[in-house]
Amino acid sequence: MSFHSKKCRIAITVSEFNTEFTSKLLEGCLAHLSSSGVPLKQIDVFHVPGAIEIPFVLQRLAKKKCYDALIALGAVIRGETSHYDYVCEQVSQGCQRVMLDHDLPVIFGVLTTENDAQALARVGGGHSHNGVEAAKSALRMIELASSL
Repeated sequence: MSFHSKKCRIAITVSEFNTEFTSKLLEGCLAHLSSSGVPLKQIDVFHVPGAIEIPFVLQRLAKKKCYDALIALGAVIRGETSHYDYVCEQVSQGCQRVMLDHDLPVIFGVLTTENDAQALARVGGGHSHNGVEAAKSALRMIELASSL
């Protein structure tokens, strides 16, 4: 599918917590969308304080019924308490709920890592770039959803 001919609109919700990683996720995501032919004016970016707030904003955006896909970007890194487990579960379940309740692709680009080194590896530091992968998934899901 050529994204030059389709006026797809994409919203990205990005957490400001762990910004050293989330800013790189956003940068890679935007770069891939742009290089794939999605004009930046068709992409809206919304910043939230932390990952736990992502599903709330995604739900509000889904209710607008003007987006072809939503992308969630964040970084949850294990600490010394069980907080990590609760945040990961709530964010992943919240994103899935929005996707299923609103029949809209929601791409889960939230890093859930054990440490900073693993997070860095997943934002272009050797393992992969999850921001780019989120953008690829969004474009693929837009194409797939339009064919169903």
